[in-house]
Amino acid sequence: MKQAIMIKPGSIEFRDVEAPCKLAPNEILLKIKRIGICGSDIHVFHGEHPATSYPVVQGHEYSATIEAVGEAVKTAKVGQRATARPQLVCGKCGPCLRGQYNACEELKVQGFQAPGVAQEYFIVPEDRLIVFPDSMSFEHGAMIEPAAVGAHSTSISRGLAGKNVVVSGAGTIGNLVAQFAKARGAKKVLITDISDFKLSKAHECGIENTLNILKTPFAEGIKDAFESEGYQVGFESAGVQASLDVLIANVEKGGEVIILGVYAKNPTVNMYFVGEHELNLFGSMMYRHEDYQEATSLISNGMIILEPLISKHFPFDQYLDAYNYIGESGDKVMKVMVDL
Repeated sequence: MKQAIMIKPGSIEFRDVEAPCKLAPNEILLKIKRIGICGSDIHVFHGEHPATSYPVVQGHEYSATIEAVGEAVKTAKVGQRATARPQLVCGKCGPCLRGQYNACEELKVQGFQAPGVAQEYFIVPEDRLIVFPDSMSFEHGAMIEPAAVGAHSTSISRGLAGKNVVVSGAGTIGNLVAQFAKARGAKKVLITDISDFKLSKAHECGIENTLNILKTPFAEGIKDAFESEGYQVGFESAGVQASLDVLIANVEKGGEVIILGVYAKNPTVNMYFVGEHELNLFGSMMYRHEDYQEATSLISNGMIILEPLISKHFPFDQYLDAYNYIGESGDKVMKVMVDL
């Protein structure tokens, strides 16, 4: 089978390797159909991901069909459409034992610290598999992973129903966080960015309130959106110091700021201000299985809108061209798919 390997930053080789065929009783053989490229993949491409070494087989957002199942598999059948969580966990550390395995002490993520799915066939265990309906496209199936990030981060809050929410960063993840906040009953959701293109995509996905902070100062935009009510919950998905600063500085006293952005440089936080305002800061790490299940359900019933986020497709043998397209497109690109 064909396999794409990033041998060093900016360089991808294609190799013919033996296809996996022998299954353990609990394992499933997938035929990969679509692979989504995310911001973390771009960090790897540029040699800027601190937890990834080379060579590496990328690919952690994907959809597939089930080609074969082990003799003990009960929840999947040949021919079904599926994806799977890319997390490899120890199952023995404190976080794992309390069910917080997304923060496992020995966590490895396929596509980063372990081989990913940039190949024709891939084996996963049943406990990480998610089957999605035939009515859901392979493109949407490949986006269950980033949607699960939105599901998980919005579940961390002490409750969004009836609250005003600000999401900083209107890329794919920020967009999905905003959509999940809306789905969880937030009163108003405002998404901010410096790109009119990304903010227009938020509008297409049903996020009515947007703010370009290059054109309108953050505090002024907050007053326009929420008037005297302000906002009670902020989500930082941009991974930018200035973004974190304004969210903390303007959230209501006793409010929450949930951080899921990835920072190239560690940000600083005014902890005196956090203490004086009794703010709650939370980190959000990936997702758990129930987040995948919820994402699948909300996508399939139309509550999460994905089509405006899909920018372009590339065939598998043009994997490198997909990265170059993202680099050349600036802020005019959202989700790029690689097709097998």
